Amino acid sequence: MTPWYSLENKTIWTVGGAGYLGSAVTEALDPLCQKSICIDLGDRAAQLVREKKLTHTIPLSCDVTDTDQLQAFVDRTIAQHGVPDSVAYLVFASSKGKRLEELTKADFLHTFEQALPPAFLFCRALAERMKPRGHGSIVLFGSMYGQVSPDVRIYDEPMKPNPVDFGPSKAALMHLMRYFAVHYGPAGIRFNCVTPGPFPPPAVGESAPEFVEKLSRKTVLHRIGKNSEIVGPTLFLLTDSASFVTGHSLVVDGGWTIW
Repeated sequence: MTPWYSLENKTIWTVGGAGYLGSAVTEALDPLCQKSICIDLGDRAAQLVREKKLTHTIPLSCDVTDTDQLQAFVDRTIAQHGVPDSVAYLVFASSKGKRLEELTKADFLHTFEQALPPAFLFCRALAERMKPRGHGSIVLFGSMYGQVSPDVRIYDEPMKPNPVDFGPSKAALMHLMRYFAVHYGPAGIRFNCVTPGPFPPPAVGESAPEFVEKLSRKTVLHRIGKNSEIVGPTLFLLTDSASFVTGHSLVVDGGWTIW
């Protein structure tokens, strides 16, 4: 029997697949599926493939925020590698480093322009190519800050609170997922979100250990997440094991948002 988690003979795309969370997903997919496509900026995907010695992963370069070239990229990649069975989309945008009082209208709009039109166009282009086949799974990445606001008490000076433009853009992305789920459900295409909680990269722990300790105390498990812990929930939604799951936000936050 095929194991419940099997991705055998599947082609999976991971967009933003060389980032902190994306790299864990890409590395896990490499031995599990027939073909893994890792898409990221510049040579980041190629560098990950080299460093991790991945053998079933094809690195591709694409700036998805350049929306004028998205359709051509999707068509070209499908022509070469076929329509993917599943896609994980981990791209995010943020003004980074600006306080609420400092944020301009242009800053705020820029984050939404970088986060939402690319996700909309990319996911629609893929879903339309999946439609004739009658199945597919696309997993977007939300955030705990798309559900709740940051606790500013854990951000000591000179650290700035999580930017106000980030959370609303993630909330919009999570709702976009629901619209897609409704629209493409009759064609057998599922849309879901993985919604991470506190997953600061190791560099944050090294530079701001007190902040990481405060993050840890906010979860009911009293610790932050490791990037490997995002893999299982993501792979579940990518596999046929989740064949009756759509329009869902799978929260992976150590209990951050339950109180």
